[in-house]
Amino acid sequence: MSDKILFVDDEPQVLQSIQRQLRKRFDVSIAEGGEEALQVMKQKGPFAVIVADMRMPRMDGVQLLELVKGLYPDTVRLMLTGNADQETAVDAVNKGQVFRFLNKPCSTAILVPALALALRHHQLIVAEKVLLDETLNSSVSMMGELLTLADSTSFSVGPRIKPLVKKLVEKLELSPAWQFEISACMSQLGCITVPGDILHKVHSGVPLSEEELQTYRKHPTTGARLISKIPRLEKVSEIIFLQLREYEKFEPEIDDNVALGAQVLKAVIEYDLLRQQNEQHAKALKIMRRKKGWYNPEILDFLAEMKPKEGQIQIRSLSFLEIVAGMVADEDVTAKNGTLLIPKDQKITWAIIESLTNFKRHVGIEEPIRVRVHTTAQKEE
Repeated sequence: MSDKILFVDDEPQVLQSIQRQLRKRFDVSIAEGGEEALQVMKQKGPFAVIVADMRMPRMDGVQLLELVKGLYPDTVRLMLTGNADQETAVDAVNKGQVFRFLNKPCSTAILVPALALALRHHQLIVAEKVLLDETLNSSVSMMGELLTLADSTSFSVGPRIKPLVKKLVEKLELSPAWQFEISACMSQLGCITVPGDILHKVHSGVPLSEEELQTYRKHPTTGARLISKIPRLEKVSEIIFLQLREYEKFEPEIDDNVALGAQVLKAVIEYDLLRQQNEQHAKALKIMRRKKGWYNPEILDFLAEMKPKEGQIQIRSLSFLEIVAGMVADEDVTAKNGTLLIPKDQKITWAIIESLTNFKRHVGIEEPIRVRVHTTAQKEE
């Protein structure tokens, strides 16, 4: 964990004075101007804290701290300036998201406690990331894997869409990213209460009856309630709760990050379902765009840019209950008595699945069944 502090000013004598005053208390580096500061951070980083003067030529403090916020979000940012007008303070806080705003000249008695607090804040940021990355994310991933073992058709959706959600979150500049990734992984959690035949229809693209639709639409509420019991996942719970809501029905008072997170989930889950039903990238988006007001158009535009490699095939060995329409038999499917039910290379339709139900119940089907499935997950970088 870094405890280094970088001071940035265009006056060398000021920097030298600060370095002399603080060298026995802190690990201090200096940079003359914004351009040099970025080079120092790249070559000698990471830095826990950066303190920038406001008035500098070519790149002022607000511009520098705004860049640092994007490049090094864990670095705590402080502004030190003799220009204490309100507009400067507002710009520094809004654009650079500064931790403290200090007037110049700043006495050692004020500067030292401010730096100590900034270092402590950095420690908390890093500790939280470690907790989330190594504990919470690992626990959620394990939960997702266990659910996938219970029903791979329904619960493989989360891990499969996570990379695509991650890319959209980066495009939309949503933060913190981990909330949206966990929302993707746990989006189908509430499906544990939905009957298997209904889930089977959903994944096969078969229209649901009104009663079945009402049952299915309850799963986000169930999932959100379960997730809300885990500390620090309140926003995740809200995103999951809203994942089926149509874009045009979002109320203005809903938190922007929550609304966008839910809209990303809705679009990506629908896109994934269509791709699993063997629809090509362009055709899937065309189908989605026909549903006016259902999806955030900006998200659909980003999805359109993320063209996957068509024709990627994955071979899976599944139980009969995990087979959905759109899959292709990779070998002959036979009944226990040897009757050929589906020839190799036959595309499986909902009608075929329905017709095999009696064989499954009365005669039995040889399992597992080898099928070919189009994969849509994009490799994480």
